Formats: sequence, structure tokens, C-alpha cells
Amino acid sequence: MDYFLTEEQQMIVDLSRQITDELIIPQRAALDESEEYPTEILDAIAQADLFGLYVPEEYGGLGLGTFDIVLALEEFGRGCVAVATAFAASALGAYPILISGSDELKEKYLPVIATGEKKAAFALTEANAGSDASGIQTTAVLDGDEWVLNGTKQWITNAGQAKIYTVIAITDRSKGPRGASMFVVEDTDPGFSYGPKEKKLGIRCSSTRELIFKDCRIPKDRLIGRQGTGFITVMKTLDKSRPGIAILGVGLGQAALDEAVTYAKQRVQFGKPIISFQAVQHILADMAIQLEAARSLVYSASKHIDAHPKDMSKASSMCKVFATDMAMKVTVDAVQVLGGYGYMREYPVEKMMRDAKILQIYEGTNQIQRNVVGQELNKEYTKKG
Repeated sequence: MDYFLTEEQQMIVDLSRQITDELIIPQRAALDESEEYPTEILDAIAQADLFGLYVPEEYGGLGLGTFDIVLALEEFGRGCVAVATAFAASALGAYPILISGSDELKEKYLPVIATGEKKAAFALTEANAGSDASGIQTTAVLDGDEWVLNGTKQWITNAGQAKIYTVIAITDRSKGPRGASMFVVEDTDPGFSYGPKEKKLGIRCSSTRELIFKDCRIPKDRLIGRQGTGFITVMKTLDKSRPGIAILGVGLGQAALDEAVTYAKQRVQFGKPIISFQAVQHILADMAIQLEAARSLVYSASKHIDAHPKDMSKASSMCKVFATDMAMKVTVDAVQVLGGYGYMREYPVEKMMRDAKILQIYEGTNQIQRNVVGQELNKEYTKKG
């Protein structure tokens, strides 16, 4: 469908599509097999200035919005969700600085993130703190002019590759949710180290590791925002980033549909291409309908977030749930259309199915997103009386 993109937006799509077709798709199988971080591809994305899409112009970026980064991520997700995740995770790590950071923090970190010179990562999850962010155990204690961090973060995307980490830690446990604060940690800070690289079902070439803080000392001015506002910054960050996860589902769904239709036109059974059989046509039709519905929702939600940045929780959660559930179903259907071939690594749909699952889990499980939508509905209808 024609979404009436501006000339600038179409340029973003065309440039991202070129990188996807020329670099990502030819390498995705090898990267999945080797689990090697896609440095060469990310360098090409950086050279195309796409790391700076969302960064304000005064900090070296292009000053564009959520919808614009969604357009790039859709193409990268069509190529490989793991590569796209490595790219998107840097934006996720930068958002807390962009949302709540001081002018000094923005001036120091955003320009090098915008050029892709340094990648960022976001550190929230712990062994006992995933959907329940209040279970955070990592602490930060002020000691003179330094904060001292202790604890472990789990399953952090870009860990070991990023140079800049935005980390939430408890600064006053007696205050409950108001006792958490956000900090910037650099990869060279003393007392900061990584766990081994995780072995994953999907998105294998993205780096996922633990962050370990043992009396990690950082300067006092690395506090993001005010002390005690960490959870607020986290929620705003995730609201802003979830359309990016949603659109990865759309890009992945598009890739799965492309593979399924192409195969169905070529595969002959009973003397006919299998696409001529109604049973197969119905599967493909449902895939296409669900995909286009998801794309429309993500595009609309992204534009809403750009226009109404203080009212984005419901739209953000709705598009994340719908698009990633769609991706899981559509990739499973693609494997079914390809039959035995779909189960083999020779064809890309088995990887697509493995990659799809994480989209329903990270940056807030889809069950949690449904909670958010329900809570927002409750608030809306309470106001209406």
C-alpha cells in the first residue's frame, strides 16, 4: 500500500533497502551460523548516517522522529532481525540520555552515538527483575564525587560491543520505585566487566551478555536526570522504543511472506504449482492480511508518538503486541508452506521462525504489554465517568 512517504522518508527506505539487499541478506545465514557480531554491516549503516536518525541536529544527528527510524528498521528487519537488533539497541541505550540527560551528558555522548563511532546499550534486566522491574538488586551508592555500582545485569543486547551503557540501579531502597536512578557507565570504567556471550535460539549474531559491576566507580555527573527518577526514564524509554521492536516483526513478516510466495509459485505437486491450491492460497492470504494490518498499526502508532510524546504508552504497547504476535504466526506459516524444506537450514524461513520468538519477549513481554493497554483503558474510561 502507498503510505505517502515524503521524499526524505523514501530516501531512508531506499538507502536502508540497499544496505539490506547488498550486505545483510547475503551474510545473514553465515552470521547466524558463526554468531559473529555484524561489525562490517553496522559500519556501513554508520557511513550512511542512519545511526543519527533520531538524534537532534545540535548533537550531530538528523533530528528525525520515531516514524523515520521505524522505516529504516523495517528494511533491516526484513534482512535479519539479529543485525537490526544490534542497530536498534544502540538507540535504546541512547534514549535515556536523550530523554532525561543533562546538556553536558547529551553533548558528550550523543554525537559519538549519532555517527556510530560508539554504540550504546540499555541495562535494565536482572536475574530477578524482568517484567517486574521493581525487583532490581543492582545498587549505586554516592561516595564523595563518585557513584559506586554493585550488581549484575542479565541478557543485555550489545554488551561487550557497546562503549556506552545506560544503567538503572537502586539509590534508596526505602523509597520503592522512587528509589531508582539511571547512570551512564563507560566500557573502561574500573570495576565493570562482562559475562560470557550467551548462546541463543535466535538473533544469534547480536551480542547478549551479562554486565558485572564490582565496586564500579563512575563520576558523580554521570547521573541521568535527577536521583530517584530512574523508573520514569525507563518507562519513557521503552514507550519510545517499542515501535522499533514492532516494526522488526513487520520486516520479518514481509521476508517470510516473500519466501513463502516465491516457493509456492515454484514448487510443483500433482502437476501444478502449489500456489494454485486453495489451501495454500488461504495461508498466504492470511499472512498478507495480518502483515499489512500490522504495518498500518505500527506506522500509525509511530506517527502518534511523534505528535503526542506525552501520550504514547497505549499506542506503543498495542503495536508491539500485534506486530510481534503476527511475526510469530507468519513465520510458522511460512515454514508450513515450505514443508520439509522449510525445516532445513538451506532455506531462510527456519531462521526467521527462530528469530521471531524473541520479539514477543524482549522490551517487555506481550503479556505485560496487554497489561499496559488494559491499564490505559481503565484510566481513559475512569475519566469519562
